[in-house]
Amino acid sequence: MSDSDVATYLDTFPNWLRNLGHDAEELGELLLETTMAQDAREAIAGGLNYLFKSLDLIPDGIDDIGFLDDAFVLRVAADLASREDTGSADADKLQALSKLTNECDTVRAFLGKDHFGRLEAYVKGLRNGAARGRSVDDILTNEDVQKEFLSDVRGFAKTYESPSFAREEKNLIKLKAFFDAKLPK
Repeated sequence: MSDSDVATYLDTFPNWLRNLGHDAEELGELLLETTMAQDAREAIAGGLNYLFKSLDLIPDGIDDIGFLDDAFVLRVAADLASREDTGSADADKLQALSKLTNECDTVRAFLGKDHFGRLEAYVKGLRNGAARGRSVDDILTNEDVQKEFLSDVRGFAKTYESPSFAREEKNLIKLKAFFDAKLPK
Protein backbone atom coordinates (compact mmCIF):
# COMPACT_ATOMS: atom_id res chain seq x y z
CA MET A 1 0.00 0.00 0.00
CA SER A 2 1.46 3.34 -1.01
CA ASP A 3 1.52 6.33 1.32
CA SER A 4 -1.14 8.05 -0.80
CA ASP A 5 -3.37 4.95 -0.60
CA VAL A 6 -2.98 4.89 3.18
CA ALA A 7 -3.88 8.59 3.38
CA THR A 8 -6.93 8.03 1.16
CA TYR A 9 -8.22 5.18 3.32
CA LEU A 10 -7.55 7.07 6.55
CA ASP A 11 -9.61 9.97 5.15
CA THR A 12 -12.37 7.87 3.59
CA PHE A 13 -13.19 5.25 6.20
CA PRO A 14 -14.07 7.70 9.01
CA ASN A 15 -16.55 9.35 6.62
CA TRP A 16 -18.13 5.97 5.92
CA LEU A 17 -18.46 5.38 9.65
CA ARG A 18 -20.09 8.78 10.16
CA ASN A 19 -22.57 8.12 7.33
CA LEU A 20 -23.37 4.47 8.07
CA GLY A 21 -26.80 5.14 9.56
CA HIS A 22 -27.76 7.48 6.72
CA ASP A 23 -26.47 5.04 4.09
CA ALA A 24 -28.50 2.21 5.63
CA GLU A 25 -31.64 4.32 5.71
CA GLU A 26 -31.25 5.31 2.06
CA LEU A 27 -30.74 1.69 0.99
CA GLY A 28 -33.78 0.69 3.04
CA GLU A 29 -35.94 3.05 1.01
CA LEU A 30 -34.93 1.15 -2.13
CA LEU A 31 -36.61 -1.99 -0.80
CA LEU A 32 -39.93 -0.24 -1.41
CA GLU A 33 -39.11 0.13 -5.11
CA THR A 34 -41.04 -2.84 -6.47
CA THR A 35 -40.01 -2.09 -10.07
CA MET A 36 -36.44 -3.10 -9.24
CA ALA A 37 -35.38 -6.60 -10.19
CA GLN A 38 -35.78 -9.20 -7.45
CA ASP A 39 -32.01 -9.88 -7.47
CA ALA A 40 -31.29 -6.18 -6.85
CA ARG A 41 -33.74 -6.02 -3.94
CA GLU A 42 -32.32 -9.29 -2.51
CA ALA A 43 -28.78 -7.87 -2.58
CA ILE A 44 -29.93 -4.75 -0.72
CA ALA A 45 -32.01 -6.67 1.82
CA GLY A 46 -29.13 -9.09 2.48
CA GLY A 47 -26.69 -6.22 3.00
CA LEU A 48 -29.06 -4.38 5.34
CA ASN A 49 -29.94 -7.54 7.24
CA TYR A 50 -26.20 -7.93 7.93
CA LEU A 51 -26.44 -4.90 10.22
CA PHE A 52 -28.49 -7.04 12.61
CA LYS A 53 -26.40 -10.21 12.58
CA SER A 54 -25.18 -11.11 16.02
CA LEU A 55 -21.95 -12.57 14.64
CA ASP A 56 -20.55 -10.42 11.90
CA LEU A 57 -17.08 -10.31 10.40
CA ILE A 58 -15.77 -7.70 12.81
CA PRO A 59 -17.46 -7.38 16.21
CA ASP A 60 -19.10 -3.96 16.49
CA GLY A 61 -17.41 -3.25 19.81
CA ILE A 62 -13.88 -3.30 18.39
CA ASP A 63 -12.51 0.23 18.67
CA ASP A 64 -12.06 2.15 15.44
CA ILE A 65 -12.96 -0.65 13.00
CA GLY A 66 -15.98 -2.41 14.54
CA PHE A 67 -18.53 -0.99 12.11
CA LEU A 68 -16.34 -0.79 9.01
CA ASP A 69 -17.35 -4.31 7.96
CA ASP A 70 -20.96 -3.07 7.95
CA ALA A 71 -19.96 -0.10 5.77
CA PHE A 72 -18.05 -2.41 3.41
CA VAL A 73 -20.96 -4.88 3.18
CA LEU A 74 -23.44 -2.11 2.30
CA ARG A 75 -21.18 -0.91 -0.50
CA VAL A 76 -20.70 -4.39 -1.92
CA ALA A 77 -24.47 -5.05 -1.66
CA ALA A 78 -25.12 -1.77 -3.51
CA ASP A 79 -22.62 -2.77 -6.19
CA LEU A 80 -24.32 -6.14 -6.62
CA ALA A 81 -27.76 -4.51 -6.77
CA SER A 82 -26.65 -1.94 -9.34
CA ARG A 83 -25.64 -4.73 -11.73
CA GLU A 84 -29.31 -5.74 -11.91
CA ASP A 85 -32.28 -4.03 -13.49
CA THR A 86 -33.28 -1.11 -11.30
CA GLY A 87 -36.52 -0.60 -13.23
CA SER A 88 -38.19 2.76 -12.84
CA ALA A 89 -37.00 3.32 -9.28
CA ASP A 90 -37.02 6.88 -7.95
CA ALA A 91 -34.03 8.80 -9.33
CA ASP A 92 -33.04 10.23 -5.93
CA LYS A 93 -33.02 6.76 -4.39
CA LEU A 94 -30.95 5.44 -7.28
CA GLN A 95 -28.47 8.25 -6.75
CA ALA A 96 -27.82 6.90 -3.23
CA LEU A 97 -27.31 3.43 -4.71
CA SER A 98 -24.92 4.84 -7.30
CA LYS A 99 -22.87 6.66 -4.64
CA LEU A 100 -22.37 3.50 -2.61
CA THR A 101 -21.64 1.51 -5.77
CA ASN A 102 -18.92 3.97 -6.76
CA GLU A 103 -17.43 3.76 -3.28
CA CYS A 104 -17.22 -0.01 -3.65
CA ASP A 105 -14.19 0.62 -5.87
CA THR A 106 -12.37 1.81 -2.75
CA VAL A 107 -13.28 -1.43 -0.96
CA ARG A 108 -12.01 -3.38 -3.98
CA ALA A 109 -8.73 -1.45 -4.04
CA PHE A 110 -8.23 -1.70 -0.27
CA LEU A 111 -8.84 -5.44 -0.03
CA GLY A 112 -7.22 -6.46 -3.29
CA LYS A 113 -8.60 -8.93 -5.80
CA ASP A 114 -8.55 -12.10 -3.68
CA HIS A 115 -9.94 -10.66 -0.47
CA PHE A 116 -12.53 -8.60 -2.34
CA GLY A 117 -13.69 -11.70 -4.21
CA ARG A 118 -14.17 -13.47 -0.88
CA LEU A 119 -16.12 -10.51 0.52
CA GLU A 120 -18.28 -10.31 -2.58
CA ALA A 121 -19.08 -14.04 -2.34
CA TYR A 122 -19.90 -13.58 1.35
CA VAL A 123 -22.27 -10.69 0.60
CA LYS A 124 -23.97 -12.70 -2.17
CA GLY A 125 -24.51 -15.47 0.39
CA LEU A 126 -26.30 -13.04 2.73
CA ARG A 127 -29.34 -13.42 0.47
CA ASN A 128 -29.76 -16.90 1.93
CA GLY A 129 -29.17 -15.97 5.55
CA ALA A 130 -31.28 -14.55 8.32
CA ALA A 131 -30.87 -12.11 11.20
CA ARG A 132 -33.28 -11.58 14.06
CA GLY A 133 -35.31 -14.43 12.61
CA ARG A 134 -35.88 -12.59 9.31
CA SER A 135 -34.78 -14.03 6.02
CA VAL A 136 -34.31 -11.91 2.93
CA ASP A 137 -37.28 -13.69 1.38
CA ASP A 138 -39.44 -12.78 4.41
CA ILE A 139 -38.32 -9.15 4.18
CA LEU A 140 -39.25 -8.94 0.51
CA THR A 141 -42.47 -10.97 0.47
CA ASN A 142 -44.14 -10.39 3.83
CA GLU A 143 -45.42 -6.84 4.21
CA ASP A 144 -45.50 -6.98 8.02
CA VAL A 145 -41.94 -8.30 8.21
CA GLN A 146 -40.81 -5.64 5.75
CA LYS A 147 -42.41 -2.85 7.80
CA GLU A 148 -40.78 -4.15 10.97
CA PHE A 149 -37.43 -4.52 9.20
CA LEU A 150 -37.52 -1.00 7.76
CA SER A 151 -38.50 0.31 11.19
CA ASP A 152 -35.43 -1.46 12.61
CA VAL A 153 -33.24 0.06 9.87
CA ARG A 154 -34.58 3.54 10.70
CA GLY A 155 -34.05 2.82 14.40
CA PHE A 156 -30.48 1.76 13.70
CA ALA A 157 -29.90 4.96 11.71
CA LYS A 158 -31.36 7.11 14.49
CA THR A 159 -29.43 5.50 17.36
CA TYR A 160 -26.15 4.67 15.61
CA GLU A 161 -23.18 6.56 16.99
CA SER A 162 -20.09 6.61 14.84
CA PRO A 163 -17.05 5.25 16.63
CA SER A 164 -13.86 7.21 16.58
CA PHE A 165 -11.38 6.21 13.95
CA ALA A 166 -7.79 7.09 14.69
CA ARG A 167 -5.85 8.07 11.61
CA GLU A 168 -3.28 5.36 12.20
CA GLU A 169 -2.08 2.84 9.67
CA LYS A 170 -2.35 0.09 12.30
CA ASN A 171 -6.15 0.35 11.99
CA LEU A 172 -5.91 -0.50 8.30
CA ILE A 173 -3.68 -3.46 9.11
CA LYS A 174 -6.15 -4.70 11.77
CA LEU A 175 -9.04 -4.26 9.32
CA LYS A 176 -7.36 -6.34 6.62
CA ALA A 177 -6.38 -8.98 9.17
CA PHE A 178 -9.99 -9.39 10.30
CA PHE A 179 -11.21 -9.82 6.74
CA ASP A 180 -8.43 -12.28 6.01
CA ALA A 181 -9.24 -14.34 9.08
CA LYS A 182 -13.03 -14.19 9.01
CA LEU A 183 -14.02 -14.36 5.35
CA PRO A 184 -14.71 -17.89 4.14
CA LYS A 185 -11.91 -19.15 1.91
